[in-house]
Amino acid sequence: MISVADLIKENRIPANFFDYNSYVKGDLEIGLLENRRGDRLIAVPDTLISSLYAGLAKETGQASRLVLFNCGKWWGKNFYTRFTESLEEYYAQSLAEMDMITFIQSLRECWQTHGWGKFEFIPEYQAQGLILINTYNSPYVRAVNGNTMPTGYLESGIFTSFFTRLTGRELLAVQTTCESLGASCNTYIIGLPERLQVVDSLLAEGLTHEAILQRLLK
Repeated sequence: MISVADLIKENRIPANFFDYNSYVKGDLEIGLLENRRGDRLIAVPDTLISSLYAGLAKETGQASRLVLFNCGKWWGKNFYTRFTESLEEYYAQSLAEMDMITFIQSLRECWQTHGWGKFEFIPEYQAQGLILINTYNSPYVRAVNGNTMPTGYLESGIFTSFFTRLTGRELLAVQTTCESLGASCNTYIIGLPERLQVVDSLLAEGLTHEAILQRLLK
């Protein structure tokens, strides 16, 4: 005879895996943070991030951009693995079987629950080989005195690695708008590296995101 417990277990409708109240577990007495899978979490104060960025800029100068980008790539590779493993386990299906809406919605919820701000996926230009992403209130985008270029190098690295692994093709993420420069969000364009190499020079010329996007679409 099939038990009621088995029926409930087999026919449950998965909810939001990354819901903050269900996802983050804590023990204040021992100062431990874990997610719902039992993996350790770490709370990073804003002052630590600011100090790391300032120290890196002082020690490496202009090379700090490359250092942050490469750190982001390493982070993005590991984040992709943990993220997809969590989804496949929770929804009991492989990534290839999962619909894109569920995947993107889970990524957006994951981003916010981890305290990285808000995440927006823009698929409008996928047919032309470009993916656009907006992030809001990012803790990893910092204003730099005298700087006129976007500073989300860490996020660029994360998206570069994440979407490279997701698509199985070598991709690059470049930033075209930045909160540190007064924009309402941080915009990243993801596509083939050889197609996006020109973006930095276009930004240096003072072109807007819209003008750069139209140039790439041509």
